[in-house]
Amino acid sequence: MTGLLGAAAAPADKRWRFRQALESGRLQRFPGAFSPLVAKLIAEIGFDGVYVSGAVLSADLGLPDIGLTTLTEVAARGAQIAGVTNLPTFIDADTGFGEPMSAARTVTVLEDAGLAGCHLEDQVNPKRCGHLDGKAVVETAEMAQRLRAAVSARRDPNFIMCARTDAAGIEGIGSAIDRAKAYADAGADLIFTEALRTPAEFEQFRAAVDTPLLANMTEFGKSELLTANQLTDLGYNVVIYPVTTLRLAMYAVEQGLREIDSAGTQSGLLDTMQHRSRLYELLRYGDYNQFDTDIFNFTLQGGSR
Repeated sequence: MTGLLGAAAAPADKRWRFRQALESGRLQRFPGAFSPLVAKLIAEIGFDGVYVSGAVLSADLGLPDIGLTTLTEVAARGAQIAGVTNLPTFIDADTGFGEPMSAARTVTVLEDAGLAGCHLEDQVNPKRCGHLDGKAVVETAEMAQRLRAAVSARRDPNFIMCARTDAAGIEGIGSAIDRAKAYADAGADLIFTEALRTPAEFEQFRAAVDTPLLANMTEFGKSELLTANQLTDLGYNVVIYPVTTLRLAMYAVEQGLREIDSAGTQSGLLDTMQHRSRLYELLRYGDYNQFDTDIFNFTLQGGSR
């Protein structure tokens, strides 16, 4: 029953596929997963990878996205999500959880957790959501040092090291482009430029930077929501939808709880729920039952011991 109790693909294979995909010329779509169950659905529908957002992980813990989560919490959730599908899982590592040495340790821990890559950002710690005002960034040289430390700790050369820059909204796009080039020189495989606003700004960044680029299509932020076809035409390599599944789920949960509170029953909500049979299909209940039958399909010989 390969892949029943966990991913059939080894972490090294997922990392290799992610690196090959960056060089394929095809846009890689990575929806965010706030749980392993969501990751299984992302894989079943046929996306290219799974993204684990720091903002979502914080929100799921009831915390704002201001750098309060720990490496242990992030790695543990990442391991749970990465372990249930054959897709590469890419995770938000904020500012690396401390000084350059901490960023280096972050990479080793995330590798051990089965992740295919991570991104580090150039915000001052404590950071804040990339689509809020009032952010501050560290000097380019400090971020480059952070990246070099992280890259040096990488044992699997296919672990994707992504550099995120928040400079566009603070210092301007020209500065963000300069930073992206410096971060690529420091070893970044992928550049994530946060909070670009229009297709023209995405195009300007692509024209100036040779390194593979990631686009963040988060809702209710500063960026215009571009389609996968638009991003492909612009030459982007990866797109993430970091908070989409959490927003969908929390909207439905809130509506449902208010209905139960006002009506006194959930009976009017049944048509908006995932059916038990669909959940069992996603969880492969039938395969588990067969697996259990196979294990216990024998008789002890020679009496009991």
